[in-house]
Amino acid sequence: MKKTFLPGLLAAALLALTLPSCSSDTENPENMTTAELPALPAAPDTTGGKKMPEQYRELNAVNATEDIKKMQPQM
Repeated sequence: MKKTFLPGLLAAALLALTLPSCSSDTENPENMTTAELPALPAAPDTTGGKKMPEQYRELNAVNATEDIKKMQPQM
């Protein structure tokens, strides 16, 4: 037997098992029910309006560039 017979047989078996489970009701839109999702609640303010300290700033390219500019001597 060829070496590709067994993988081909397994692929055919998987395909035969998955095709019946892929049936959809898109042909009958009256069977489909849709509803709007509820709006997401606003995130709670746990800081009490205080500004975040500088040491806890997000590490990204913009903040790193600002920090480097602050550390360089003014000429």
